[in-house]
Amino acid sequence: MIIGICGGSGSGKSTVAKKLVEVFGETQTVLLAQDSYYKDQSDLPLEERAKVNFDHPESVDFDLLIGHLEALKGNQPVDRPHYDFTQHLRTTGVQRLEPKPIIIVEGILILHEPRLREMFDLKVFVDTEADIRFIRRLRRDVRDRGRTLEAVVEQYLSTVRPMHLKFVEPGKEFAEIVIPEGGKNSRSMDVVVQRVKTQLGPSCTNSR
Repeated sequence: MIIGICGGSGSGKSTVAKKLVEVFGETQTVLLAQDSYYKDQSDLPLEERAKVNFDHPESVDFDLLIGHLEALKGNQPVDRPHYDFTQHLRTTGVQRLEPKPIIIVEGILILHEPRLREMFDLKVFVDTEADIRFIRRLRRDVRDRGRTLEAVVEQYLSTVRPMHLKFVEPGKEFAEIVIPEGGKNSRSMDVVVQRVKTQLGPSCTNSR
């Protein structure tokens, strides 16, 4: 079963995905984050890499992500790339992922890409208010990615917000389940978990 979890930056997609991993166990689940699949920008100097619009679909290597999904679905392992957001490039390191019964894909643009939508057995949209998303993004980028307050605000106004309205928010219409406020919404999470259990049946032996 392939589950697509979409939503704006800072909406709580990762929390939803991690909760599903907790419920069904790591032996049953494999997680692919869109953040790992940004196109390699190593041919550009750092100053130019920093100007790339990472909220636009053209920044994502969807071909590689789809290829990895097809391989996992075909019971083949994949080497998930690693993207360094402090340097804005794909590193040489990879992580070997083995095929599991439940494949979770999370990212801001995954419901925009038609080829991905066709592969998902369940499409989820995490719907969180813009001010909450911005505060979460601000904290993350300053703490984990070495950004300044001014840089985060400038990026949000110039690319994050307009790209969200153009490419991310429309993905909600394709979702079967919309989760307000992310993984802390226990009722919505219960609905998602039950959908997975219903589809996979007895194979969900590790769920708790």
